[in-house]
Amino acid sequence: MSGKVIWRLLSIAVLLASAACSVGQTPHKSNPTISLARATRAPASPTPYPPPEMPAMPAYPQPPDLPSTAAALATANPPQLGPGRVPLAPASSQQPAVFTYVCPWLEFAEDLPVYSHEVINTYPHDPQAYTQGLVYADGVMYESTGLYGASAVRIVDLETGQVELSREIPEAYFAEGLALLDGRLFQLTWKEHTGFIYDPSSLGMTGTFAYATEGWGLTDDGQNLIMSDGSDQLYWLSKEDQKTISAVQVRNHETPVTRLNELEFVAGEVWANVYQTSCIARIDPSSGRVKGWIDIGGLLTPEELVAAEVPNGIAYDLDSGRLFITGKYWPRLFEIKVIPANSNAD
Repeated sequence: MSGKVIWRLLSIAVLLASAACSVGQTPHKSNPTISLARATRAPASPTPYPPPEMPAMPAYPQPPDLPSTAAALATANPPQLGPGRVPLAPASSQQPAVFTYVCPWLEFAEDLPVYSHEVINTYPHDPQAYTQGLVYADGVMYESTGLYGASAVRIVDLETGQVELSREIPEAYFAEGLALLDGRLFQLTWKEHTGFIYDPSSLGMTGTFAYATEGWGLTDDGQNLIMSDGSDQLYWLSKEDQKTISAVQVRNHETPVTRLNELEFVAGEVWANVYQTSCIARIDPSSGRVKGWIDIGGLLTPEELVAAEVPNGIAYDLDSGRLFITGKYWPRLFEIKVIPANSNAD
């Protein structure tokens, strides 16, 4: 056998051995889920929009690549597709990456009133609570927390942040918005098309109801329930049988506002957190038009933002006019006063 033939056979053998090694190795892939084990959890990451179909119930997806500057957010077209999440400069090379949330809709407010906030009081909040809904009535704070396998409805002491009573829901459900109407507590779930009804004193479950869309935010106007599903729509549900009565499209001038999340009915308006931003939209319930924007950015410190996620949670004390704000994995709950931030605001 010639030397050339022997060299060719050796080369082929080397290539075959290399290919076999490659087949035996598993390529590195970043883990697309976050652990529900809260004792040693890493800093929480915001979920993507729109939320993708999940391959397994306990999995909750990581965020997509997001714009890195406020300028990029401001020039997004259409604006509602750009999450308002921007990085903060780290205090040191040892500090983890920190992101805060801004309100990109302010760039498109035009002649609408724009408001900022003044902190009146600060209260402790469970930093392990993935807050989905917040209600304050008759001196009692109710909270709905989400995630598969970690969803619950709670009664929370405002002053201490301690959970006084909690009812977990089955791990196949991802809890969402919460509302109290006519002595019944209503809770949505995300993709399960199922709502739960509780006795507000004992949190004993008294019934269920169904709806066709996803469930995101929930409030009421004193007569009927008002629901969001992550789109630009608000739905009115009968308090009697929870059937859809009517719907309205929410618009900033003529531009639809999507990702409407946690809701609260405040002085004749529907207030809505816009998911993955620091925006609260003040909505005319009869027309769906945005009447003004509130920016609640800057409530948390950079150190608190390391483990915190999106602003989400609005509660209004009808008796005193107090307004409470919190978010997912936030260590604090804030009582704020809304203050004018432009010449159109009164």
